[in-house]
Amino acid sequence: MSRIVIKVGSSLLVDPAGEVRRDWLATLVTDVAMRRARGDEIIIVSSGAIALGARKLGLAKGGRASLEDAQAAAATGQIALSQCWADLLDGHGITAAQMLVTLDDLEDRRRYLNASATLDRLIGLGVVPVINENDSVATEEIRFGDNDRLAARIGQAAGAERVILLSDVDGLFTADPTRNPDAKRIETVKRIDQRIAGMAEEGTSSGMGSGGMGSKIEAARIAASAGADLIIVSGKHDHPLDRLDAGGCGTLFMAKGNARARKAWLAGRLTVRGRVTVDAGAVKALMGGASLLPAGARSVEGKFARGDVIDIAGPDGTAFARGLSEYDAEEAALVCGKRSEELADLLGHAPRAALVHRDHMVLL
Repeated sequence: MSRIVIKVGSSLLVDPAGEVRRDWLATLVTDVAMRRARGDEIIIVSSGAIALGARKLGLAKGGRASLEDAQAAAATGQIALSQCWADLLDGHGITAAQMLVTLDDLEDRRRYLNASATLDRLIGLGVVPVINENDSVATEEIRFGDNDRLAARIGQAAGAERVILLSDVDGLFTADPTRNPDAKRIETVKRIDQRIAGMAEEGTSSGMGSGGMGSKIEAARIAASAGADLIIVSGKHDHPLDRLDAGGCGTLFMAKGNARARKAWLAGRLTVRGRVTVDAGAVKALMGGASLLPAGARSVEGKFARGDVIDIAGPDGTAFARGLSEYDAEEAALVCGKRSEELADLLGHAPRAALVHRDHMVLL
């Protein structure tokens, strides 16, 4: 038995005329029902509300001409989208539940735990949760922006073993397969390095969705840090999950291993308050499991308070760790590069031993 998150992109759910591709969706729901019958627990992350609402309201540019249009389209389209899922799942004797979340619901630790508990209870009751970003209230500054990363974060919150991104592309390729006939599909990715990240090209071929390959790579990183495999595969076929099981398609991003829940939440956060750059010695120490001491820090950026999430970057500027700061930004800058015996005199009070303690830090 596995707990699986399945994300469905807008270009698969909604045709160019703004109508639900109901016949195709029925084949996917049949796949879902078959997997539930064999014991799998399924969570759906569904795009499509803005595209559906835009057609009903007659809005230009698919409802994305302005933030206000997108919010209105989402509020209108979400009703139709949820009803479609509920009707098709009910045809297989399955109850659907709707959950609309915002970025803050999964970035705030308490609200994240509440969402996790709700998901777990729904699944325990035999329900299939259908989740979407609450685009009717989300703003440009506070939003996921695409459902790829949302699916990965939901996978974390739900403790899923696998996240499947059904898309308009059949995985990660060495080049754009629509422009380069020699492009090769990557079957398995064990580690997301610069070479893999460089293969990502932003944008979708449909122009209807908001997540390109870059967002899918980021989703894979989030999922892997939580111990979940992630698969990118084309949904441009009937019964896409059956096709995936048959093999010969998609790209599998392998999990790093099971991370502790708090550290998985840290690694998957999409917003941080600041950054501390450290020297090569500190990089080596942190990679070996040590805490970040002030002596290893070289510079501090951002405005953050004690307990806020910050990134830790090496000499090349690349963030390699993330954690909860033991100091606010002003004090962190004051003790940056200082030895432990100097801290009390600098601060005027007893110092905390670490800038970021290893128990509140995760390697990215």
